[in-house]
Amino acid sequence: MAKRARRGAPEGEFEDPLKNYEAPQYQDRLERALIEDKIGAMRTQPIATVGPEATIEEAMQKMSEFSVACVLVSDGKKLLGLFSERDVLNKVVDRFDEIRCRPVTEVMTSDPLVTHESECPATAVNLMAVHGFRHVPVLDVNENLVGILGPRRVTSYLQEKLGH
Repeated sequence: MAKRARRGAPEGEFEDPLKNYEAPQYQDRLERALIEDKIGAMRTQPIATVGPEATIEEAMQKMSEFSVACVLVSDGKKLLGLFSERDVLNKVVDRFDEIRCRPVTEVMTSDPLVTHESECPATAVNLMAVHGFRHVPVLDVNENLVGILGPRRVTSYLQEKLGH
């Protein structure tokens, strides 16, 4: 069997894999920020949370009290799910009287897609755009819930980067 010719350094010598690296060229400061910033630099707080034992009615009251479109269902710092206006419209509104005292875990969006505070903002914006999400929970490196991103927070971030 013939040996394939190797390019680069002779066998056994270190070859720097980044020697031909070219830094990305950005169109503007917004594009740079979306790629180089971290989600942790965005406003991801405050968050409205309920425990898994909360009723559907209590979760809806929390949304109203905090004037938010969703609450995160968590057990301590661990995210269990997300309960949003969309869940209210699709799963609750027609049956509210009969299910209002049921646990929110029965109608929440379980195991939602998330982003991490160490990822770039473009990741969260992509999740929102591609999957049609309005809200994306933010976790830390230990998978603990640390925040949430929604349309207003993303818009505020974009406006700040555009200098408006």
